[in-house]
Amino acid sequence: MLDAAQIIAEAENQVGVADTDVGVRGNLERLIAELGRDFPMSDDGEAYVRKMLLTDTVNRLEGLRWLRDFPEIAEEAIEAPVFLMGLPRSGTTYFQYLFDRDRRFRLMRTWESIMPSPPPGHDPASVTRRRAAWVEIQKGRAHFDGFEALHLYDEDGSDECHAFLEQSFGSAGLHNLYRVPGYFDYLLDEANLGETYRIHKRQLQLLQWKSERRPWALKYPNHVLAMDEILKVHSTAKMVMTHRDPVQTLASICKMTFNLRGMRSAGPVDKAEVGRDMLHFIGRHIDRIMAFDQGANGHRVVHVDYYALVADPVGEMFRIHEGIGVDTPEDVAETVRAWHAANPKNKRGANAYTWEEYGLDEGAVLERFGDYMRRFAIPRENDGLARIGALA
Repeated sequence: MLDAAQIIAEAENQVGVADTDVGVRGNLERLIAELGRDFPMSDDGEAYVRKMLLTDTVNRLEGLRWLRDFPEIAEEAIEAPVFLMGLPRSGTTYFQYLFDRDRRFRLMRTWESIMPSPPPGHDPASVTRRRAAWVEIQKGRAHFDGFEALHLYDEDGSDECHAFLEQSFGSAGLHNLYRVPGYFDYLLDEANLGETYRIHKRQLQLLQWKSERRPWALKYPNHVLAMDEILKVHSTAKMVMTHRDPVQTLASICKMTFNLRGMRSAGPVDKAEVGRDMLHFIGRHIDRIMAFDQGANGHRVVHVDYYALVADPVGEMFRIHEGIGVDTPEDVAETVRAWHAANPKNKRGANAYTWEEYGLDEGAVLERFGDYMRRFAIPRENDGLARIGALA
């Protein structure tokens, strides 16, 4: 049986510090309650989930321990971080990989997101060990068929912020791993996402301490759910948002969620249920985007047309760099150009999916997302791809 108090107590004993992050226990309690209600698991599945929850808690508490022993870590300035975001499945990972070609920015590596301690600047020798350990972990990790085509991923590539947000159980992406609709709405309506991003910042400070300071480029689609909280934690933050046909992104996130839940559920996953869940999921993302756009800080977001980015990444990067207040050196443009040429669309396999198989009605979806599509002049997928000559 999953028990929040037991998990936290075990992590405290393992790390040797008390959990002083107010509110995280409540997040974990709510997540566990929703798992028990809406996501049946086998004994092995529950054991796996408990292990993951414990690992998240240990990683978070290790950050607290480093801060206790080296208080100067809290003084590490995270200056002008660039938050890369957009609807899930709207090209944010592709965008992240383009930023990773830019020597001026710091992106977390896959092994850092899962094993953030010890700080690499304090213990450089640990980098090689952790990188090798992560490669071995990946070899034994199960992936569903077609994962490589669905999600751009390299063993030592740049990683997104999911793991750091999951450490405080403040990650909306947990609803894709497990069916927890009540938990997802709790995060948006009740949880303190400001605390989630303060913990996220603390882990960035650990990684940056005693290392070269460069602006962070921090990708996670679900950052769009917490833009106000991000600006409270990072007053100098820049925000860049990709836009792609939301009907297409909805179908894609349905496929991703169906497969991820299927790896963890005790029984078969209902595709129609996934469709309903993800329609609500994407709808709430869009509601947050529209509300922020109409608010006092809406002008702080640089908006990116996914189809233009795929067609001309160098040209779009010039425009994006201008929007965040930096130039585009020729060597950076060349590395972006070379990576794009070496990674054409569908290089890692085609990714087929339709919304109909998840019980979704195209007309109803278009009506739900219509204001968003009109506001940002987003074309339908085939129109966008035909415009850039990407359709076969």
